[in-house]
Amino acid sequence: MKDNSSWSCSWSSWKICLLSVLFLTETITAVKLPPKLVVPALFAFGDSIVDTGMNNNVKTVVKCDFHPYGIDFQGGVATGRFCDGRVPADLLAEELGIKSIVPAYLDPNLKSKDLLTGVSFASGGSGYDPITPKLVAVISLEEQLTYFEEYIEKVKNIVGEERKDFIVANSLFLLVAGSDDIANTYYTIRARPEYDIDSYTTLMSDSASEFVTKLYGYGVRRVAVFGAPPIGCVPSQRTLGGGIMRDCAETYNEAAKLFNSKLSPKLDSLRKTLPGIKPIYINIYDPLFDIIQNPANYGFEVANKGCCGTGAIEVAVLCNKITSSVCPDVSTHVFWDSYHPTEKTYKVLVSLLINKFVYKFV
Repeated sequence: MKDNSSWSCSWSSWKICLLSVLFLTETITAVKLPPKLVVPALFAFGDSIVDTGMNNNVKTVVKCDFHPYGIDFQGGVATGRFCDGRVPADLLAEELGIKSIVPAYLDPNLKSKDLLTGVSFASGGSGYDPITPKLVAVISLEEQLTYFEEYIEKVKNIVGEERKDFIVANSLFLLVAGSDDIANTYYTIRARPEYDIDSYTTLMSDSASEFVTKLYGYGVRRVAVFGAPPIGCVPSQRTLGGGIMRDCAETYNEAAKLFNSKLSPKLDSLRKTLPGIKPIYINIYDPLFDIIQNPANYGFEVANKGCCGTGAIEVAVLCNKITSSVCPDVSTHVFWDSYHPTEKTYKVLVSLLINKFVYKFV
């Protein structure tokens, strides 16, 4: 993974700057874009990390449009975001000066102006493996592309062909997936017995490359593709695979790193074969792993349990206001539920990531 060395060599200075920003201000100032860089909108595809409500009207157990989800969102509303507040799609859009909330494409209250500045097509529980979304009855990546086709036609009808082409070519597209493939499909459910982990992560990386290629066919040029996180250190995976001490499940982490090692060169290859495309690999593994291993350095106290319920297993429908209490102070926790980080953690990560890739789109 080409970016790993740059993370480790700059962390000490990043931490000082980051903590100063987090503790002295309530909101993070928008990043200063390069003079020639225009980003009219932000779009998200993938899974629950950037799902802003697409699963609300889907018949699935992978839902969170109820409290305590959203307790730190604007007005304390449960929007379908798998978090106490906002998720990376929202925070990145705010950093880029676009807007503070990226609505779900299927939001019934969506307005025409929302379309012009970006929406999320992501569905919690989805993944690169086509079996992954089927196992939990959510929206596959292929179906997300179908919604995007529909989106393109709507925007063309609103602002015309030329402006539509400009928005698609110059906007930032996020692709975040892979965790559910590894944690659920491969290890927990074992739905792919014919694959070893090497061939399975190849299937995943090939699927990611194919998805970016399809986006390119629609005129997309700026794509930020997130690698897999240290999935074995997520609270639920500690519970399921970390033994009696709930250590990080190293097998899961090694799988994530193996996938990442294949994804990054795949994206580099696309730069050579698809003229004008700028796919950027985002190394999320190392910064999140450092937060989990050294929470105090980032202003956290608890990194092995979520804030909702016991923090060891509750996620989606298991994290609810009837059976699950909420920890006294969400800001002390790296994770909100047993699978998803808190808004504060996402803010830390976005602060670390934003300058890693924005200038690469110039």
